[in-house]
Amino acid sequence: MSTARYRRIVLKLSGEALSGEHGYGLEPQIIQSIASQVKEIAELGVEIAIVVGGGNIWRGKVGSEMGMDRATADYMGMLATIMNSLALQDSLENNGIPTRVQTSIEMRQVAEPYIRRKAIRHLEKKRVVIFAAGTGNPYFSTDTTAALRAAEIEAEVILMAKNNVDGVYSDDPKINQGAEKYTEISYMQMLNEGLGVMDATASSLCMDNDIQLIVFSITEEGNIKRVVQGEPIGTTIKGD
Repeated sequence: MSTARYRRIVLKLSGEALSGEHGYGLEPQIIQSIASQVKEIAELGVEIAIVVGGGNIWRGKVGSEMGMDRATADYMGMLATIMNSLALQDSLENNGIPTRVQTSIEMRQVAEPYIRRKAIRHLEKKRVVIFAAGTGNPYFSTDTTAALRAAEIEAEVILMAKNNVDGVYSDDPKINQGAEKYTEISYMQMLNEGLGVMDATASSLCMDNDIQLIVFSITEEGNIKRVVQGEPIGTTIKGD
């Protein structure tokens, strides 16, 4: 297969996906691998937006548990996503892929502010757009950011790349060897079974806007391209 199934996608990367086995910080080899895989699908003509988490640097929930004001802790998490986004931008551009970072919190010396129409124009010009700083509001996850931005830019699918699991299971496969891997489920089933793929706010946005979600492993080289070309890997989540 040499053609892409999707015209415009949102690639959701967790912060941990950038840290490799360490679980914290940035792993240059992992970032380079992701950049190479993004280049592969860019060469198929796919319009690519990326949302990156910040859990490899800071988690707002951890700060809140330490007694920190939740909003302050979440803003720190947004800054962590910007650091990850700039690292990914640098690697993509070193691979010859024109990239723009847009932030929900303005910092013009570092990146563009998020403007929906400008983001769409970048995508039409085949530039990769990285959405950083979440939604710009505390209490909202980067999963919600991915769902919101996908709706705003009219993306057909969210590709949720995981570094420690290859899809959605009925239970934790590391604990329960008999856990069933789903090939396709609905958002309602995911919520009713408490599968923890994404939070309820993000799920509702996806359901309301008929956005498909595919959960897959990013640790195997070339998986992003396989998903974009329609190979049945990972788990597909759709509306009822």
